[in-house]
Amino acid sequence: MSALELTPSEAARWAARGGLPLPADRHAAIAATANHIHSVVAVLRELDFGDTPPAPAYRADKETHDAAV
Repeated sequence: MSALELTPSEAARWAARGGLPLPADRHAAIAATANHIHSVVAVLRELDFGDTPPAPAYRADKETHDAAV
């Protein structure tokens, strides 16, 4: 386990701090889920969106739908 991963006891502590006390049998599952979400977000943060226009520049109503295959 890396130093950045959330441990089951830390998951329980953070949940309790947020007003969501967890049953003891859920600590490990919550920590694993949080670690998975963190790893996915970390990959997304590494993506280069330099040439991507901002979301308001996209207009879905101007799409042309072509049924030709």
